[in-house]
Amino acid sequence: MALVDIHHPWVFTFGLVGNIISILVFLAPVPTFKKIYKAKSTMGFDPLPYAVALLSSMLWLYYAMLKPNTMLLITINLFGFVVETVYLIIFFIYASKKARARAAKILGGMNVGILFVIFAGTFFLLKGPLRAKVVGWFCVALSVCVFASPLSVIANVVRTRSVEYMPFLLSFFLTLNSVMWFGYGLFQKDLYVAIPNVGGFFLSMTQMVVYAIYRNKKPLKMVMEKDSAAVTTEHNLVNIKVVGTPEIQDAAAPVVPCEISVEPPHIQAHPPPLVVCAAS
Repeated sequence: MALVDIHHPWVFTFGLVGNIISILVFLAPVPTFKKIYKAKSTMGFDPLPYAVALLSSMLWLYYAMLKPNTMLLITINLFGFVVETVYLIIFFIYASKKARARAAKILGGMNVGILFVIFAGTFFLLKGPLRAKVVGWFCVALSVCVFASPLSVIANVVRTRSVEYMPFLLSFFLTLNSVMWFGYGLFQKDLYVAIPNVGGFFLSMTQMVVYAIYRNKKPLKMVMEKDSAAVTTEHNLVNIKVVGTPEIQDAAAPVVPCEISVEPPHIQAHPPPLVVCAAS
């Protein structure tokens, strides 16, 4: 079985560039895990995306082993397998008992259970090209789910009018990544690689369009805080009332000491509190 077909230079070119870009995408969460390491806490981060990425790398590795001329598929998914494993190890080290238990259930159900069923079913029940086709369709289904996951991020951007959690560079590299692997699958005549990257390209382009629309918008949270501050200012207007005998009030107004009592803004009652001046 040949691992690299030198008679298809475009396959090699697209696959090599695809490897380089995919490495950058795999390394994108490094700042997140630096924060986890410094804080000695997972800070509520969800392990599910990393478990799914690990499952994807393992499944594509299995598929690549069943096909000829797949060295470039093997290298990038082997790299992904190692990186995602490191991420999850760091997560387990600093996660709370509850988060660790949840992550263990996810890994046990997906990365052990689902992968074992796919491997055992295809390895013992299927042979030859049919085995590769069935595993290929499993890879397509999983890749579509992975590419569709940013839809929730897009919805969050539209809802909050903030692009804080959708970096433009990541969306840009995901678009390039889809183009490279689509080209690889096209020239390799491997539809199982090409098909999911068509969807990945359009979804990544959608992210960039949404980013362009909302990058200069004021986040909805800031608008609400501004409106709330304006309302609070109106409610904090102070009334002044002079308390004393009528005779003193009719005379020339003396200078009197004032005792001011203002409740903190978060417990102020309505109408606004009074500033009481006691005449001597």
